[in-house]
Parts: sequence; structure tokens; C-alpha cells
Amino acid sequence: MAKVRAYKIAEELGIERTEFVEKARAIGIELKSAMASIDDEQAELLREKLGAKLRQGPVTEARVARKGGGAVIRRRKGVMAEPEPTREAEVPETLPSEPEAPALGKPEAPLAVPGEPKAPREPEPFSEEIAPPPPALVEPGAPAPVPPPLIRETPAPIAVRAETGVAMRGKVAPLLEEVRPPQEAPDRKGRQRKQFREVVNLREQEQIARQVTSRTTGRPQVALDPRAFTSPRRRRRDAVSKKPAMAAPKAPKRVVRFEGEIAVAELARQLGAKAAEVQGKLMALGTMVSIHQTLPLQTAAQVAKEFGYEVHDVGFQEAAYLVTSGDASETGNLEPRPAVVTVMGHVDHGKTSLLDALRRSNVVAGEAGGITQHIGAYQVSVDGHTLTFIDTPGHAAFTAMRARGAQVTDLVVLVIAATDGIMPQTVEAIDHAKAAKVPIVVALNKCDLPDANPQLTRQRLMEHGLVTEDFGGEVLTVEVSATKRTGLDRLLEAVALQAELIEPRADPSRRAEAVVLESQLDRGRGPLATVLVKDGTLRRGDAVVIGTVHGRVRTMLDEHGKVLRQAGPSMPVQVVGFSGLPEAGDILSVVESERIAKEIASHRESELRGRIEAPKPRVTLEDLFAEAEAGGVQELNVIVKADTQGSAEALRDSLLQLPTDKVKLNVLHAAVGAVTESDVQLAAASSAIVVGFHVRPDPAARAAAESKGVDIRLYRVIYEALDEIRAAMVGLLPPIVKEVVVGQAEVRQTFTIPRIGTIAGCYVLDGAMRRNVGCRLIRDGVQVYQGRFGSLKRFKEDVREVQSGFECGIGIDGFNDVKIGDVIEAFEHEEQPAEL
Repeated sequence: MAKVRAYKIAEELGIERTEFVEKARAIGIELKSAMASIDDEQAELLREKLGAKLRQGPVTEARVARKGGGAVIRRRKGVMAEPEPTREAEVPETLPSEPEAPALGKPEAPLAVPGEPKAPREPEPFSEEIAPPPPALVEPGAPAPVPPPLIRETPAPIAVRAETGVAMRGKVAPLLEEVRPPQEAPDRKGRQRKQFREVVNLREQEQIARQVTSRTTGRPQVALDPRAFTSPRRRRRDAVSKKPAMAAPKAPKRVVRFEGEIAVAELARQLGAKAAEVQGKLMALGTMVSIHQTLPLQTAAQVAKEFGYEVHDVGFQEAAYLVTSGDASETGNLEPRPAVVTVMGHVDHGKTSLLDALRRSNVVAGEAGGITQHIGAYQVSVDGHTLTFIDTPGHAAFTAMRARGAQVTDLVVLVIAATDGIMPQTVEAIDHAKAAKVPIVVALNKCDLPDANPQLTRQRLMEHGLVTEDFGGEVLTVEVSATKRTGLDRLLEAVALQAELIEPRADPSRRAEAVVLESQLDRGRGPLATVLVKDGTLRRGDAVVIGTVHGRVRTMLDEHGKVLRQAGPSMPVQVVGFSGLPEAGDILSVVESERIAKEIASHRESELRGRIEAPKPRVTLEDLFAEAEAGGVQELNVIVKADTQGSAEALRDSLLQLPTDKVKLNVLHAAVGAVTESDVQLAAASSAIVVGFHVRPDPAARAAAESKGVDIRLYRVIYEALDEIRAAMVGLLPPIVKEVVVGQAEVRQTFTIPRIGTIAGCYVLDGAMRRNVGCRLIRDGVQVYQGRFGSLKRFKEDVREVQSGFECGIGIDGFNDVKIGDVIEAFEHEEQPAEL
């Protein structure tokens, strides 16, 4: 027995599935859902009980409240009686004559055509405003009727509506008379039948339109144009054919959107191109990148332009919240500011002593070893003018710190000892000053000493592009003595003269922008930084952002420890109130509020996290041993801890210059503060040593170092740290093995002893023959065999050594082909320390 799904019967009867299931249960047919299967008998029963002679009617909607608040709209399809199914009967050749118009007030029934189904109910009469008949029914020669507009009117009384229906009946009747086929023209039957059916369809469409409008909306009846009920496809076709030609719309802009930087693969995807095509465009621009590398905004814009795209940076625009020093010229409030002077030179040439003499203080006594290992910034007054001096260390280890000083300076005072002349670090200082494009004033120090030769130093300066005034150049040179305090006035005059020529200016009314010279952790005050205000005025309470660090200026101190409320351009101050430790060399910017500062710092931090870096391989002690056995390159891991950011950076850079082709040195971590337990744990995991500079380990770190076997080296002078690290690197290298010849003996007689072999009677020519060393047999200058001594005898006694000038008997282990005249050479290997 065939079965059918219940929902098929529900669709056939025009009933919703859930309602169909409920009605079926009421009849006695249990259905779990509309997807259940039923047999033919149950299907016929459902059709008989639920859907006999019914057809789908209009859809009704109802808003039903539900539990928990809100409402849902439930739609139900109504049903109405279906007419008896009849096939379309042919229109008879002769139509019955039209009956007389009914009396006024009695609505006339619609025109009945033989073979057409009867209407389910009597339609309401028409309104007077109706559409004209089709063009085929208009009398020849009559003007074409114009379709009247759609007019909404209020319902008329029953009598008027009945009268309207009579009038409509009277208008349609003549049309029927015209289309009634005469007996004498049988060849026109088909065309007349078509015209008659068009009239009937016209009346039915008008009736349906009026009924739907009055039933569903309850609004006044509207006279609609029957042509509005044509098929949607025909309406679209007619609309396109009658629509006037319009101008082509503008093509939308093609835009590539990204934040800050974009990878080559992502750019190719947004451009709809292949990555190889994008790489080809980049190669044409002189950029060689892989598909995973990122491109800056300018480069991405150039590539996108080649493909017809525009580039929009939709990322966080921190430039909208920051005011850079380049915007100061637009304000027009520029005022003179103190010149920033950087003191540079070779180590122990007297830079700090000279500045100490200018400040009339004693700074050198506070530095370990008598050398400067931190950046200092001071202000000096000269004839009513203020100069800001930045003292940078002169050792080669602090190259980066000197470069940072040259970037913020207006002019450089190059200190050269007249006794030593130009040294390597002096040349580096000259290069930094030239790169910064700042003028140089040369201070020839230690001119009071007997071996001083300032004239030779002036001549040597010409080799590096500095022509002094004595030789017709523009570089000012002043002979001074920091210890005797001579020539200081002339030096300050020369510096002031150069400062007047530069005319440094700044706008003190704008937000401050400063450069971090030094940063350190203070136990009582937390992170603090020495900053130099480049432009604007820094005030207490300002919200600031420095790299990924934000905060608010809580305290400002000058070089004498005096609390300040504000700091103007070119003024060095110590600032307290940061969320973390700033990086030396970062730019301090003042923003509107602390909330904006947090947003900028958070955005920068997220950018740093989003950058893809090559993973660093983890090197353990076992790996070092394996590489040593294989003869590979050795590595030494170091963790650097210092008291200030500048010292940590300088020590790290110095250590990174030590590696050679034989030994690599990796600085795993460089930070500020005491040696902690976490540093020891990192060193134990990576087989590293901890280098502390001006810091001490805490008790927990000491205990962890003892238990894990981590070596902590503490230093106060950088030379000692570099020497010991170099020695540790040498210790990783295998020792150098050299061969040393112990002695030589000539074979003068051979003896064959059973079960022992051949014994050579020899005379020791040079050195000594030893039992426990290696030996080789040389015949006619060619090595024949190399091995070890089997026996060494003097007469019949075994001996350990036979000196030169004595005879002995030598047996070679595993070799008997010894001939008279051969030379036996004794040698041994000595190990010597390796060298980098």
C-alpha cells in the first residue's frame, strides 16, 4: 500500500502543517508531525473531512502574545468553496439577447457566459471611474480614449451604487452587441470570441480589485486600471522599453582598507590579484619582499594605484592626538631658547672635569673608576645667557648614548687631550656630530701639561674634515685646562657665539615634547626619567605618553633637586609618575587627558605584539656540548642587568661586538634593576651567565643561583666586564693542540726476537726517547709508520727515557719492517688555550 507524507496532503488542502496535525488528531488520525507517513485510506479520509470542495482563501494575520513578553504574528490561510470543475465551453455562435435593464435599486447580476463558472457570490457594483475598453473595441474614427486617473472616493449609498451598476451595464451592453457574431459572417467567429472574452476578463479583474480593497483594508473603493494586473514580467519589459535613456552611473571607488601596515598576501587578496603580480610591482619600485612581509602605507598606496585602487588607513590614528615639534612653526609664537650643547670626546680626555669646572661642582668623584657611565644634563649661565650642557660618556661602549646626544643637541663641544691627540672615540664623536649636521667647537684640554702639543692636534683634525680658524677654516678651537681652570671664559664665549649664529627657537605656549635621556627605577618613587624638553612647556599634572608607557607628571626636579612646577624649552628635568620604565631615547609627548595617553600606549603595545618576528631557537647546555663535539660554532648566552637604562644598553652593545666566527654571544635579556629570581631561572633554562653592572642580587636570586648552578658576575667598571666575558668566550672554544717533537734516534742495527718481533738498536741523536709518547718511522724523509712505543730498553733493562748521546733498544708496537738507517721520531701533543 502506497504511503504519502502528511505535509503533502496539508499543502494539497491549503492548511498549515501544525494546524493540519491538530485537525487530523481531532478526526482520529494520530500524527507525530507533518513529516509522518500515512496510507491511502487515511489520506482519502483527510481529504474528505478537511478539504472536500475547499480552496485556499485570503491569508489572515493575528498578533498573539507569548510568554516572557513580546508578541508573534500568526498567519492563517482561509478557505472558500471551490466551483465545480468544468472545462471551458466554447462560446456559441449566437449570444442570447440582452435582457432589459432592471429596476432602479436592484443590483444586476454579472453577465453570465455559457460555459463559464458561476461567481461564488454577487460582486459589488462598479464605480463610474473605470478604464476604457481595449483599443480593438473602439469604434472606427473615434478618438482614442485617455485612461482616467486613479480616484479614491467615499462609498456611495446603496441606491447610487445600484444605479452605477445599471449604468455600467448599459455601457457594456453595446459592446456586447458589437461583438455578437452575425449569422452571415462565420469567418469572424474566432476574433469576436476573443474580443468577448477580453471584455469578460476586464469586468472580472475590476470586480476582484474592488472586492480585495474593500475586504482587506476597509478603505473606500478605488477605481483601478485593469492593466495594473498584468504579469510582473510584462510590466518590467514595458517599463524598460518606455524608460528614457539615462547617463551611466559613475563607477564606485575601489578602496583597500587596512590598519597601519599590510602584508603582501593580504594586499593581493584585497586587490583581487595574485601575490606574484604584487611582488612584481614591488620589484619595479625597488622593494624585494616575501608574501608574509608587511608594507608601510606609502608603499602599499603606490602598489594599489597601479591596480586602480585607493588606500585608506582605518587604524588608530595617534597623529590626531599628538602635536609634533614640526607644527610649532605654524603657530608663529617662536621665542629664543637656550642652546643645547653636547660634550663629546675620547675616554679620560677630561670631558666631565671640564664641565665640572664650568659648573663649579665635583661630579667626577661620584663616578666609579673616574669615568662617566651615565648621561648628565646641566644648565650653565654665561653673561646672562643660559646654556644646557649634556655630558656623554666617551668610552666606545657608549656609542649609542653619544649618538642620542647628537640628535637632541644644537652644537657639540669636542674635548681632545692635547697630550694624546685624536683617538678612535674622538673620530666616532666627529662622525656623530657630522651626521647630526651641528657645528663643532673644539676644546683642547690638558694644555698645561709639558707634553701637550695643541698645534699637532689642529693639524690632525684636518684629516677628518675639520679645518680650524688657524688654518683658514670655520671651526673654533680653544685651549683650556680643566684642572687649572684656564681658558674657560674663552670657551664659553665661543659656545655662546655659535649659539647666537644658530638662533635656536621654540614655542613655549604649545604642548611639551621632550626626549628621554636616562631612565631608572627608584625604590621610593618608582620609575623616573631624565628628559630634555625640546619644545613647549612641560607642567606638573600633564598627561604624557612615552612609547608604550603612559602616566601623569607628578613631580619635576632640576639638576639641583629643586621641585619645579613647569619646565620650558631646552631645560633638563627629572620626571616622576610613569606607569613603567621608559626607554632611553624615546619621545615624551603631552596629550589632552590620561585616557588618551592610555589609548595611544595600548595601541603601540598591540602593534608591537602583532609584529611577526623570527622565533629564536632555544639553546641548552646539551646543545653546546653536541656542537663542541661536532666542531660547530659555540654560543655564549648572557643576561645583563644594570642600574640605568643607558648603562644596560651600552653594556649590551659592547658585548654584541665581541662575537667572532668561532664564538657567538647572545644577550638574552637586558633590563634595569637588581638581579631577581626570574633572571636566574631564565639563565638556568638557557645555560646563560648573569652580568650585573652596579646592581646586586636579592636573597632569593642568590639562593636560586646556588641551587641551579648559575654564575652571576658583578662589575662596577665596564672594562672588567668585557675582559671576563671575553675570557668566558675563550673557555667555550676547544684548546689548541700543538705537536711537540721530543727526540730523534737513528736505527743502526736490527734484532729479531721470537714472539716479540723486530727490535731496533738505535742511537739517540737529539732530545730524548720516552716510553709513553707517540712515535713515527721515517725512511728517506718519508713517514712510513706512526704509532706508539712497544718497548724501550737500555741494555737489558726497561727504562722510561733515554737521553741524547746514548744507545737504546726500541720496539715499535705492531710494526716490524724496520731497516738500518731509518729515523725514529718521538713526539707528543700539548694543549694551549684558544684565542678569539
